[in-house]
Amino acid sequence: MRWHMTTSQFVDPDRFQLHRAARRGFGQAFVRENIGGVPLVCVHGWPETKRIFWKVIEPLAAAGFEVIVPDLRGFGDSELGPDGFHDVASHANDLYALVHGHLGHQRVVLLGGDLGGPVIQDLALRHPQWVDRMVLFNSPLPFLKAEMADIAGTRPAREASDYFLRQGLDPDGLAAELATPEQRRRYIATFYTSRFWAHPGAFAQPDEVDFHTEPFGDAAHLRASFGGYESAFAEHARSEPARLGLNERTSTLILHGTSDHVIYPAFDRMAARVLPRHVGPFLLRDCGHFVPWEAPHPLVSGTISFCSDLLVPMNH
Repeated sequence: MRWHMTTSQFVDPDRFQLHRAARRGFGQAFVRENIGGVPLVCVHGWPETKRIFWKVIEPLAAAGFEVIVPDLRGFGDSELGPDGFHDVASHANDLYALVHGHLGHQRVVLLGGDLGGPVIQDLALRHPQWVDRMVLFNSPLPFLKAEMADIAGTRPAREASDYFLRQGLDPDGLAAELATPEQRRRYIATFYTSRFWAHPGAFAQPDEVDFHTEPFGDAAHLRASFGGYESAFAEHARSEPARLGLNERTSTLILHGTSDHVIYPAFDRMAARVLPRHVGPFLLRDCGHFVPWEAPHPLVSGTISFCSDLLVPMNH
């Protein structure tokens, strides 16, 4: 793939063929490129959709991966969860039904950050024989008090948490205030720009911000997307307990976009304690929260190197 391609070549929602499946009572949309390669499931976070991976799908497919990129329930082109749940466990169970049940893959590599991070961590503990390895970046982590006692920076900056509290404690009130598509998209745009989640200038082009905010213009989808935050505070918003904790089994590549102002400053060291069988952590310069968009080349090259033993048979 030519890494000098302009951003405008990536902000096409129809760049990849869209597939749909309905394994758990709702229509789940996903992209699937290079069928027959090593299964690699890329899981987006919030406020993202599958579009956050648009820069990395082609080079990962060219390297020999079957790149599977879903929209989680309530996001993008996927329908809302039929049971009203939009929590980590629901997303994890959806992906297992899609990739194992519908697509028939017996072993997978999982890649994700932000909300996608807890989802893939849950899957690795829920289905340890299914998850071969993981690539994790800029993600929430279980707090292991004893293991992390000597690490400074294990909490995000307090001034960055207002959105978390509002979306978790008053999701209906916030959704009601965002009454028009323009208001909803403007709210989401702040996470790509003025809230400093991304490295300064990473989303300098208006068409980039428009591309990533467009799916959140729909009122029902925006409200559903708050479900992950709501479930952090309210038991009634959880379909079942998420499986998050120390994982001593799954080999994991850890990447950290260090310009991120919302994830833990010590994410790299914390993740190394949660996932003892790790490669890295590697720090990504001039990269913030949205690693697949801000640092596509390091993510692709790191993932290819990490999985080189799996890819060798595909290249001969």
